[in-house]
Amino acid sequence: MLKRRTGRRTLFSVLSGIVLVISSVLVPAASAAQGDDPITKTPNMHHLANIPKQGPLAGPDAYGSDWAFKGRYAFGGNYEGFTVYDISRPWGPEVVTVVHCPGSQNDVSIAGDLLFLSTDSSRSDDSCQSVPKPATEKSAWEGIKIFDISDVRNPRYVKAVETKCGSHTNTLVPGKRGTVYIYVSSYRPDDTYPDCRPPHDLISIVKVPLRHPQAAHVAAEPVLFPDGGNPGDPQDTPWPGRTSATSGCHDLTAYPDKDLMAGACMGDGVLFDISDPLKPRTITSVRDDRNFAFWHSATFNNRANKIVFTDELGGGGAATCNAEVGPEKGANAIYDIVGKGDHRTLKFRSYYKIPRHNTDAENCVAHNGSLIPVKGKDIMVQAWYQGGISVMDFTNSRKPKEIAWFDRGPWSEELAIAGPWSAYYYNGYIYANEIQRGLDVIDLRDRRTDRAKRVRLDVLNAQSQPNYYDD
Repeated sequence: MLKRRTGRRTLFSVLSGIVLVISSVLVPAASAAQGDDPITKTPNMHHLANIPKQGPLAGPDAYGSDWAFKGRYAFGGNYEGFTVYDISRPWGPEVVTVVHCPGSQNDVSIAGDLLFLSTDSSRSDDSCQSVPKPATEKSAWEGIKIFDISDVRNPRYVKAVETKCGSHTNTLVPGKRGTVYIYVSSYRPDDTYPDCRPPHDLISIVKVPLRHPQAAHVAAEPVLFPDGGNPGDPQDTPWPGRTSATSGCHDLTAYPDKDLMAGACMGDGVLFDISDPLKPRTITSVRDDRNFAFWHSATFNNRANKIVFTDELGGGGAATCNAEVGPEKGANAIYDIVGKGDHRTLKFRSYYKIPRHNTDAENCVAHNGSLIPVKGKDIMVQAWYQGGISVMDFTNSRKPKEIAWFDRGPWSEELAIAGPWSAYYYNGYIYANEIQRGLDVIDLRDRRTDRAKRVRLDVLNAQSQPNYYDD
């Protein structure tokens, strides 16, 4: 979440293809032994490398955000742009390119030779030289930026597509004949933005011909919550229990092989049918008005008969992993998908939260993760901001358990935004995008997960889940 806004609405400016490439010289990783952080971890988590944030992406407000992977490269989002890493040697990753292109959150996805960058802060125009624009200005821009990454040392900005309410996150769904669809998640917590007042019940679907990205355009704007969604709790509901009203979706996770999508939509958790990519259809939805404050993200198990939803209590900026908040708020909620076809429902089974208390200086809450592909098991790795990285086995959805963890300790003596934003498993290793500290690479060596090292992918966008094996 961690939204920072200064403006809204749109004037599609003359697209600037100028991108400031800060570095095309390989920058080696720092060894794990060089850091001064008081790292604590389980013995099966081996910290291989760290690369600090670089150049204009290194400041304290230049938050590291989401990941995408292609071949030997990892693409790390940052509020000031994105970084391309060569991870062919996970114990010695190197910086290939740093692209300066401000516009939070700059979450990334990849299809073919294209990279899609989410801009969810009002900017003066759609270029990489834009500056913040006040919310009351009608000439501001937000949406999706498209880069050609066929030459990873010199990414080329080729197109921008404006979307209503900007693009907080984006999710890829493959189409036919060389086409992909970008499901744009965005939301508004209030009525500050003139053309996007709550209820903002739609998503924008951008159609992209991969060979002709200049033709990308908004192809549909389906309304997901015609009834207005969860009305939420009154504003004066005491901390930490207030449930957010639904005015859009924070994150959508597609599982294209199963024609399914899970929506984490502020006050609602939703299961969608996406067999027609331009017409997502609600199958069922759930609410948790007792413990969930903000439905943030979702992960299917491989069989698509379970969903792990996360609750971003406090917007990611609060210290919620403590005894005061307890084990059921700011946690994961695990649901079984029961039934078939349009009769499927979501049945709550359990909560999972890291079993350690953090200090009051550490922002901590359930955040982005992905499956570790172990056939016959449901295991995922997950970022918890300054709660670190946790590996959860939820094969028994009623009794999830932690099997590994990694924690760097407090970033500051005062509460500050830090810790892993995203922790994903890709081709045998865990890659974490640390908000302040940059790239971390971790090798999980455990008999329960070692089989996953044999699974290889060409591309990973965690919000477009692959089918790792048929079962």
